[in-house]
Amino acid sequence: MLPYVVGALLSVIVLAYVLPGANYRRHQRVIVGAKGLRRWIVIAYSVLFALNLWCAVVTPVTLVGDAITVSTLVVTGVLGFVVVERRIPAATVVQRRRVLAVGAHPNDLDLACGATLAKLVDAGHEVRGLVMSSGAVGGNAWRRPVEAQHSASFLGLSVLQVHDFPGTLLETVTNELVQAIEEVIEDYQPDVILTHSAHDQHPDHYAVHRATLRAARAHSSILCFESPSATREFDPSVFVDIDGYVDVKVEAVLSHRDPAGKPYMTPGRVRGLAAFRGAQAKNSNAEAFEPVRLLGSAIGDL
Repeated sequence: MLPYVVGALLSVIVLAYVLPGANYRRHQRVIVGAKGLRRWIVIAYSVLFALNLWCAVVTPVTLVGDAITVSTLVVTGVLGFVVVERRIPAATVVQRRRVLAVGAHPNDLDLACGATLAKLVDAGHEVRGLVMSSGAVGGNAWRRPVEAQHSASFLGLSVLQVHDFPGTLLETVTNELVQAIEEVIEDYQPDVILTHSAHDQHPDHYAVHRATLRAARAHSSILCFESPSATREFDPSVFVDIDGYVDVKVEAVLSHRDPAGKPYMTPGRVRGLAAFRGAQAKNSNAEAFEPVRLLGSAIGDL
């Protein structure tokens, strides 16, 4: 009876650890395909719990009981191996860099370069985010910044600052945008700045692009990311390999529930763009950037 009790107890412990949302979210950040893997773990250990409990109560013939005990051990070993193999490997950096990402709206950074930001964090670099509007025009002015903070925490950003400049009218407060960005650059001294492209039909994105270039007029490394509203003129020549981070990006985008339902917020669209840019970069998945200027010694091993 003891092996069955131990098997049932093991199943309860695993399920109690896997089912809570907080634990799932933490592991989802570092394990490729965590959602599907979690589903299989729950199914497997629910079945094992039922079988071990049945054995403890009924005490079946030795052959059946032994098969269930062996199955419990084998499933535990196999799933443990799969979890280890699916962990996203973090690169070892020679020199830690400071990266500043500047976006117009609360979900812009996740949609445009969420995977790159997560990969940089995992590699040991410090990443900060700066968002210029609360997104009140496209949703709830209170909820959207909160969702952005949750996503930033998930990705691992050290700081996310959200301003409340007027959404859809950012071009009317250009001087204020420049001043806000200048203050962060002066305080943070980033090695690399990421922002919107000039080839973007959204007026807020273009306004933030221009304001960032003015604020960073003396900076040596500026990369422009790709937003869903980028035009056909967006012509990237810098690509970041995000293989293993597409699921992370999808989850970060899904953190923004207020604008959910828009076509560019769907997992399919996020995965499709990652695959398209990956094909251009001759790998599986990538995020694309246009360099305004790029100093090699500034980006180091990014």
